[in-house]
Parts: sequence; structure tokens; C-alpha cells
Amino acid sequence: MNDMPIHPLRRLALGSLLILSIWWTGSGCATHTAPLSTVSSTGSTTPKTPIPGTPAVVATGAPASLPAAEVALPPAAAPVDPVRPGVSVNLDDATARTDLWARVRRGFRMHDLDTEIVRDRERWYASRPDYVERMTSRGSRYLFHIVEELEARNMPTELALLPFIESAFNPQATSSAKASGMWQFMPATGRDFALTQNIFRDDRRDVLASTRAALDYLQRLYGMFGDWHLALAAYNWGEGNVQRSIARNEKAGLPTDYLSLKMPEETRYYVPKLQAVKNIVAAPEAFSLSLPDVANHPYFLGVPIQRDIDVDLAARLAGVSLEEFKTLNPQMNKPVILAAGTPQVLLPYDNASAFVRKLSEHRLPLASWTAWVAPKTMRSAEAARQVGMSEASLCDVNRIPPRMLVKAGSTLLVPRSEHRQTDVAVNVADNATMSLAPDVPPRRRVVLKAGKADSVASIAKRYRIDASQVAEWNSIGASARFKPGTSIVVYQAISNTKPTRVAGRPAKAATSITVAARSKSVKTAATTRVSSTSSTTKTRKTVRLAAQ
Repeated sequence: MNDMPIHPLRRLALGSLLILSIWWTGSGCATHTAPLSTVSSTGSTTPKTPIPGTPAVVATGAPASLPAAEVALPPAAAPVDPVRPGVSVNLDDATARTDLWARVRRGFRMHDLDTEIVRDRERWYASRPDYVERMTSRGSRYLFHIVEELEARNMPTELALLPFIESAFNPQATSSAKASGMWQFMPATGRDFALTQNIFRDDRRDVLASTRAALDYLQRLYGMFGDWHLALAAYNWGEGNVQRSIARNEKAGLPTDYLSLKMPEETRYYVPKLQAVKNIVAAPEAFSLSLPDVANHPYFLGVPIQRDIDVDLAARLAGVSLEEFKTLNPQMNKPVILAAGTPQVLLPYDNASAFVRKLSEHRLPLASWTAWVAPKTMRSAEAARQVGMSEASLCDVNRIPPRMLVKAGSTLLVPRSEHRQTDVAVNVADNATMSLAPDVPPRRRVVLKAGKADSVASIAKRYRIDASQVAEWNSIGASARFKPGTSIVVYQAISNTKPTRVAGRPAKAATSITVAARSKSVKTAATTRVSSTSSTTKTRKTVRLAAQ
């Protein structure tokens, strides 16, 4: 059994004494009371509630008169089990050394499916022992906390295996349909369940927050359908689709269980896949497979952070690789962790106390990055000049494409300086957005009448613009011809606008021309695109790369 190294309680006690001594003897740094956020036992964020044992103070940065390196940090709080913050973790306890798989098996409560699709999926997994080993080893980091959540909610432990189907337990997985994270939340569904998605973080990838949201969603679906298989179908396909499929069967006098519904192939395979994994976990030897031992204790602990800190520095202080750090904290979109939006980081059990100790001893600045909100719409070169960095670096770290304007109110990641030492405020950490617009000259909308021989190509050639733009502005194909007398819309740069004529006629015969000039900011060609949002399918395509 590959248990993690036992972390002596004595080491924790010594670490606590060291922290207390630093607290009492540290110099008087500039601090102020600030709202902290804690993660509840379900992983949700509760504002303004200090973590037990954590001083409710946050340093706001170095005063102008003191170098940042000379300012003492607030005392670091002790690591806790984020799912059970009030329970002490004792790795010497006998239950901590038992195999978690036995606990998972005891919690199986869903009725079994026994179909040919289940047999097919069993054969698929059994023929790929390396994939099963890789998938279960990756999942061993998260299984204990998921099982804890399920048992606290009195939910069947088969649901702990669902990330095997969704993402192969890859919390950074993203599907072609834009579903993300271990539980593969679509953007809109994530927002429905309070998963923040902004330029600094995407909580759909957050290990604890996404698990809380997924179990909340599954509980709601079970309440709607009263059947776990139907709830799982709705999780994959959307509750509206499942309800309509049930209604069709009821109208036709047909059964309404999972196997009787007409559904897409992905959803038809969804529950059988989970059943196949359940059967393998229940009796791996029957499939000539073996499962890696998973210890029945937390793989990671939560360590509260009270100041913004660079991701790579946090990894170094914890003594883990950047890759390992990101497997437990995959929600970060930028190279800095904002304390206002991410009140704790998750670290392997044995590294958590080392992080607390080294953080308390650290006397250099913790963060080299901060946030800057653009006061007006400007070119990236001007923004770079204002924040003191090169345009290339600004565009690279903020992913700004060439020839784009940064719109007013956009939040950019910029280096800290002596004038920008304060930690990022909570409203910016939670609501940061980036808005861009094409950097093109103002344009004037010109409406003209088509002549007998006018086509998209001829209009594009005449006005020296791209044919695809003409086609887009007029909602027709790029190879289409205009019917004589129909209106043609063209956008011309104001500085280059010349007297226009009716298409296909001499200038002197121009009689039906309408020039609609905007009073202030004229819409650009790039902003005239009509966004036709069709009813997107709710079937979330599981990312295949997660298995690699």
C-alpha cells in the first residue's frame, strides 16, 4: 500500500510555536482589517468569515517610505483540511491507513445496468491497463475529498467515479464544446452555480469549488427526476432535453427509464461507461486489472494566503514542482494568485507546513504582478507606456492580439512598482474583464443600389475592401450576385471617403444614395457582425485529450 509519508504531530506543534514567536516579535508592519474569504466544508466561498485560528488582517503593501523587502508579513495561518476544517488530521490513526477503495465500494447505492454497452465499455477499459492505472493514479489526489463530500450529503459514492468519465480526473481538461475542469462545466452552467470565470481565475477548474457545484447540480437533478440514471443523463445532455424525451415517451405510452429514452449516442453511452468503471472498481481482478492503493486520508491541505503571491514562488516555498502545484490549484489563469479571490491554496499534506514556515520567514516581495484597470480606450502601446513595460510583454502576458484597442475598464496584468504595491481589491479579483476592439479608422456606412452586373466581388474590388466583409455586411455568400435595385451596404474609412455613385452606373446618373454617418463613434466593419446565437446543444463533449 503506497501511503503518503506520515507527518508527525510534533512537527506541526513546533511549526505553530515558530509562527507564534514571529507574530509576537515581528516589527509593526502597515496592516488593516480586511474582509477575508474562507472555503466552507463544501468548497464554497463565504465572505468576511475568518478561517479559525487565522488573524483577520491583511497587509496592504509597503508604505512609500519603506522598501517592500523590509516589511514584515502577517503571521501565516496553519494548514487545515478544507473539507473538514474543524477536524484534526491524524495519519497515525488506523482508519487513515486503510484503502479508500473499500470505502467507495461500501457506498455504492445505484441500481446496476446490465447491457451490451456496459460489456463493451468493460472490454474497452480492460484492454487498456496503462490508461486505467494512469487515470486512477491521477484521481487518487482528489478521491478522498469527493467521498467525504458525498457521504456528508448522503449521496451514492458511484458519483465519485464520474470524473473518470468526464475528464479522466484532469482538472485542466477543456472540451471542444468549451466545457472545463474535472467535472466539465459549461460556462453558463458554471455561472449558474457560482463558479467565477474571469481573466484571473476559472473556478470551473477549482478542485473544491467545482466539486461543490457538481454535487449541488446532481442533487438538484435527482430532485427533478427521482432517479440517478436520469439525473446523470440530464447532467450530460441537459435537463430540458431529458424532460422532453420523457414527455414524448409518456405521450406514446412507452416507459420513461434511462434505457427507454431516445437520446444522443454520447448520452446513451454515458451511464454505461460509469457502470463499467463501477464494476471494475468493485472487482478489478475480474478484469485482470489492479487499482493503485488510495489512502483514506487527505492528499492535500488548504493553506490560507493573506497576500497576493506569484504562482511560481508559492510552488517554490511549498517545495513542489510547478506542475504538481497546478494539479491542485488549476484555476489560476495568470502567474499571480490574488488573495482577495483565492483565499487558500491546496498543497500536498507533507508540504503544507513547510510552506507555512517558509512563508513566515520570507522577507522579499511575494508578488511581482498586480492588476491595472485601463482608464480609457487606448492602444496597447499607450497602455504599456503608462504601466512601464514593453508593448510586446504587455500583449504577451495579457494575450492581446495585434491591432487591437484595449477598451476602457479592461483589467490588465502588469508588473508591480513602487506606486503599485497594494494587493488587488476584491471587486477587481472577482469581476476583472478584458474588452478589446479592432484598431481601425472610423468608418461611414454607405447604402447604394445594385446595378445589373454587380456582385460581391465587383463591389469589393471597386471599394478596395475584402469580399468576405461585403458578404458579411449584406448577409450573403462571398460568390453571390446582387439583384438589380437591391440595397448594398458598404463601410468606408471616413478619411478616405469619396463621393459615391450608384453601383454599376456612371457618377452623373447617381440618384439613389444614402450616406448614414454616425454622430460620434462610427461602427467599424468588424463590429457589424450579427451574432446569431442558435440554441446550443447542452450535450457536453468530454475531452479526449484528458486520457492522454
